[in-house]
Amino acid sequence: MKPQETITGLYWTMPEVLLPEIPRHSVSITDFGAVEGGLADNTEAFRQAIEAVAGAGGGRVVIPAGIWLTGPLKLTSRLELHAQAGAVVRFSKRFEDYPLIASQFEGKPSIRCQSPLDAEGAEHLAITGKGVFDGGGEAWRPVKRWKMTEKQWERLRSSGGIVDEAEGMWWPTAAAMEGAGRVERLLGEGKREAADFLPCRDYLRPNLLSFRRCSRILLDGPTFQNSAAWNLHPWASEHITIRNVTVRNPWFGQNGDGLDLDSCRYAVVEGCSFDVGDDAICIKSGKDEAGRALGIPSEYISVKNCTVYHGHGGFVIGSEMSGGVRRVHVTDCTFMGTDIGLRFKSARGRGGVVEDIVIERIRMTDIAGEAISFHLFYEGVEGSGTARDERYPVTVETPVFRGISIEDVACDGAEKAFLVNGLAEMPLEGVTVRGFTAAARQGVICHHVKRLTLEDVRLYTVEGPLVKLHQSRDVELIRLGGEGGEPGGTMLSVSGDLSARIESRDPQTASSLRNVTATAGADVKAVQLS
Repeated sequence: MKPQETITGLYWTMPEVLLPEIPRHSVSITDFGAVEGGLADNTEAFRQAIEAVAGAGGGRVVIPAGIWLTGPLKLTSRLELHAQAGAVVRFSKRFEDYPLIASQFEGKPSIRCQSPLDAEGAEHLAITGKGVFDGGGEAWRPVKRWKMTEKQWERLRSSGGIVDEAEGMWWPTAAAMEGAGRVERLLGEGKREAADFLPCRDYLRPNLLSFRRCSRILLDGPTFQNSAAWNLHPWASEHITIRNVTVRNPWFGQNGDGLDLDSCRYAVVEGCSFDVGDDAICIKSGKDEAGRALGIPSEYISVKNCTVYHGHGGFVIGSEMSGGVRRVHVTDCTFMGTDIGLRFKSARGRGGVVEDIVIERIRMTDIAGEAISFHLFYEGVEGSGTARDERYPVTVETPVFRGISIEDVACDGAEKAFLVNGLAEMPLEGVTVRGFTAAARQGVICHHVKRLTLEDVRLYTVEGPLVKLHQSRDVELIRLGGEGGEPGGTMLSVSGDLSARIESRDPQTASSLRNVTATAGADVKAVQLS
């Protein structure tokens, strides 16, 4: 397999991402007695096929067309799992088939059920072909009532399982419903061994794919769907190529992320399709103290030519980013019907630095919330305080977002075009948005931002000013245009006593900003029109 070509970003050169080298040796699962049809348990046939390839020094395990039922698979080095067109690998829905192992989930070391596609410390690992890997997630996932119609909810209840006392959540078993409390008690007692958590197994849902500390990974061609939790989760791994894959989870799927690159470096994601129940393409690097202690940033990542049909966010950084995220290049992607388009999120307590992010040529339609958002302040949760302007001491727990360039973005339909909720003690800093056109109910709304440039931005809104700035400074508005609110209404609103040095350096922009309001301690002299 040929290596990837290098990619030059705005601040760095993307290193070569190495592909796996797999020997030509090949076996079929049918050589070891696998029976298609979806009724026979083929776990042993898969195990023997993988073992035979490993014993030969590596090679390809072929999964022919058909429906193949199996338990979780432990993948080894120099292995290519090749699912031919028409192959559907269905993973067991029996909880007892999934051993508890030490793993990672939501940014922290965790005891989890072994993933259906599981590897640790493996090198030269590939999953290819046009087949489908189905995680049987409906057996595991809790479901929130508000995400169902009444008819769907009644059908779900009648299928079995249990509903909590508030009748707001369906669980597959009582053990699953009680699992969160049991896990918390066990951790409080200092329990860390997998055997201690056996009573919680129903709750410890596996990700469909979990590769931990692996190198030279290729996912090319298959569909990965219906996971119990996240779909694809490479952790602390490097040289990762994910291309031409389809990732699917039900829109109501709890924790139904598409791809989570977590503390990974040297990765290319291209030509992929996502339709999921949570964030679609997500970059993470650990949560809070655990992430900072691990100290492995996600870096040198390229995402290009991907399409997201549904998800909480199209492309996302955070909120678990305590180890840092840097040198990420996202280009030529389309998001349709996601809750948010480009989504950056964190909170006090995380720490970590997100920087050197370049995003170009993004198209969005029918975004439910914000086309672009930076939520660094979660009101009233995760230790973020209860007042937006309240300042906390700057410590290692303070997240930093800086050095971000977003260019050539179009959005047809959103609640807000661009939203920033920064921290009073650590504003979002050094962000350039250039060539952005959006039709949205509201335009740009920024709280606590420093060194922001909006250039060639055209906004078509139905409510409020085009741009609202609160406690923001060193802001450049260059060729800002569009239509907002009532004809002749306010185009720019500035508030907060710290707002300063807000400048328009273009006559056309100065003319369009003929109406400026300053409130909540702001001085209209903070705005310079030239």
